[in-house]
Amino acid sequence: MNVAQQIETITAEMRAHERIIVAFSGGVDSAVVAALAFRALGTNARAVTAVSATLAGRELDEAVTIAGEIGIPHETMRFSELDNPKFTENTSSRCFFCQSMRFDHLRVIADRLGADVLASGTNADDIGDDRPGLAAMEARGIYQPLLKHNVSKAGVREFAQFLGLSVWDKPAAACLSSRIPHGQEVTYDRLKRIELAEEVLHGYGFRHFRVRDHEGLARIEVAVEELERIFDPAILPAITREIRSAGFRRVAIDLCGYRAAGRQ
Repeated sequence: MNVAQQIETITAEMRAHERIIVAFSGGVDSAVVAALAFRALGTNARAVTAVSATLAGRELDEAVTIAGEIGIPHETMRFSELDNPKFTENTSSRCFFCQSMRFDHLRVIADRLGADVLASGTNADDIGDDRPGLAAMEARGIYQPLLKHNVSKAGVREFAQFLGLSVWDKPAAACLSSRIPHGQEVTYDRLKRIELAEEVLHGYGFRHFRVRDHEGLARIEVAVEELERIFDPAILPAITREIRSAGFRRVAIDLCGYRAAGRQ
């Protein structure tokens, strides 16, 4: 099947539902699901972005923008994973508790709107690692059309290009708590300094990056092809100074470069 046929298969499946709520981060995966749901159901599809301390402000702004680009009705809901000590203790099951809370809150919105389906942007490549968040979604019967139809991350980007979505090549994102190694408590202050430090790198034009928080030491990861630039003496002192101003005591650069989410 080509991309157009795959898209038609999924939208036809979606048309069997009366209303769909899409858990919407504004990344390419959820954007594709939102765009397909809007194609299938028009204003009976709705994108909902969960706003919490683990979501960077820039990601929320971009979610608002891309929802407008798609045309899908969009709203936000606020909740705090930090209210749950099972989340803040930051074990390897952290994502299970996060996604459980997220989708339980989304279910309240779905019930209010009379939606029979909650959808996520999980794709076929997301099942390779230990992903406790997927277990939380499975337990709640979350509709995962990209996973169901075996659409890989590369396939998602092809869908996004076909649909004309500006985020088709947006770098993968993950919640800010993923920058804190398991076993170290997730706190508001840690999340905030990570967000501010990553905004520094974004401001200097880096595209693929993470700032990992090791008890006040900022470990910077940038894409291997961007490593040479971060060592540029014209910008490195300023980057170091600004990241320390975000609340870190020390700054280090990981010579291995950026690593995918889940590898801490």
